[in-house]
Amino acid sequence: MSVAAAGFGGCGSPYEQVMDGHHAGPLTLLPVREATRGPRPVTLAVDRFLAVADATDIELLARTRGPVLDVGCGPGRMVRAALLAGRPALGVDVSPAAVRHANRAGLPVLHRSVFEPLPREGGWSTVLLLDGNVGIGGDPSLLLARVAALIGPGGVVVAECHPQRHRDHRFEAVVMDGFGRIGEPFGWAEVGGGALARLAQRAGLAPVDRWHSCGRRFVALGRR
Repeated sequence: MSVAAAGFGGCGSPYEQVMDGHHAGPLTLLPVREATRGPRPVTLAVDRFLAVADATDIELLARTRGPVLDVGCGPGRMVRAALLAGRPALGVDVSPAAVRHANRAGLPVLHRSVFEPLPREGGWSTVLLLDGNVGIGGDPSLLLARVAALIGPGGVVVAECHPQRHRDHRFEAVVMDGFGRIGEPFGWAEVGGGALARLAQRAGLAPVDRWHSCGRRFVALGRR
């Protein structure tokens, strides 16, 4: 998560508690203000975040090449999967607990925002925005412009999209745990594949691949 989304992984937040191994029940992403046809509460796939990469994750890596940067990597499942596939990989996340979790497992994960200086700027072959992370900061256009500057020639940004193709919602959200405890609000967004392609044009990117697997939808973006 980015600094702008610090409430997601800020100190003492429900997300931090789970990453530190404390039982908190299911985590839910809630919009701060409900609106007609607006964003609905979403149960976060914490079990998937903490597990090893599944078949969908492995297929995603097989569709890409070269060094991998995972933005908002959490505890580092995709970093681990890329390393096991023999590819250089790095993760970045602003959640201290997620970074500690990854580092304890020996994974190269930095406690840093994607908007801060990063290693290998302009030289990554694959940049990942998975598990809804295209919503980081609540400004997909700004995020896409940033990650476009991180990839090298022939590189791609792989974003996991909202199931509704033309969805483009930006909103304030909080994370709530199973005991009703709520973290600080943060900016977030939900973006479908069609809306993502439109926003990507402003960042000099265009879709080069689309696919879905086990209910998850992905778009790979390359330089136009």
